[in-house]
Amino acid sequence: MCPRLLEIGPFTIYSYGLMLATGFIVASYLLTAELKRKQIDPNIGNTVTLIAVVAGISGSKLLFLMEHWTQFMADPIGMAFSPTGLTFYGGFLLATLMIFLYTRKQKVRFFSVADAVSPGLILGYGIARLGCHFAGDGDYGFPTDLPWGTDYSNGTYPPSLAFRSFPEITSQYPGGIVPDNVLCHPTPVYELLFSAVIFSILWRYRKNIQGEGTMFALYLILAALERFSIEFLRLNPRLAFGLSEAQLIAIGLMVVGLTGWMYLSGKHRTEGA
Repeated sequence: MCPRLLEIGPFTIYSYGLMLATGFIVASYLLTAELKRKQIDPNIGNTVTLIAVVAGISGSKLLFLMEHWTQFMADPIGMAFSPTGLTFYGGFLLATLMIFLYTRKQKVRFFSVADAVSPGLILGYGIARLGCHFAGDGDYGFPTDLPWGTDYSNGTYPPSLAFRSFPEITSQYPGGIVPDNVLCHPTPVYELLFSAVIFSILWRYRKNIQGEGTMFALYLILAALERFSIEFLRLNPRLAFGLSEAQLIAIGLMVVGLTGWMYLSGKHRTEGA
């Protein structure tokens, strides 16, 4: 793992920040290309990207602080301004709301923009996940004997700390402490691969999927299914029914996506009849 890529005097380039920025740049490029194809002012893409950056990071940080409220109250300044500690769904939900309000103000159809955003969003998400992998910030998975198991001992949140709240794991090791060099599932890499597959599907069929908003609905279904599945390997606390917070949110997004797909597809067929 390599949390710090380069240090020049007082300046440090962090792997997480670099991959996060790369994800936004790729998503912005693909969004602009799609807006041009849809004959929508491509300059809107720059504003949408800016909103996504600000609202995405802010929402991710807010949800993370809510999840770790006790630690936040003990060290509010340190937790609030730490460069790590972001929960994707918080950023996704807040950014979606802010982009909806922006498109409404600009009198641009939200679903047209959401459809254009979808392919780049899932690919950008996967690229940003690589930052979690390089940083070793605790977004990895449970110990594994698979040949691609990864050593996160040099990460910002090594296994001896990350697994403290998982007695079913710690009980398997002497003294109840998981060694930092234990090999774990590189779940961020899995997410990059799944995201690349989903991107390929959305990009390949973006011209064939009919009905405004149906592309975004398909994105919600596939992206939520990906996150729901990967969570079974990740070390996130289980909240209800043996599921993590991310899985519960993913279920909600899948329901929204499926409902939207059926409604919008049916609406398109009716209008085209």
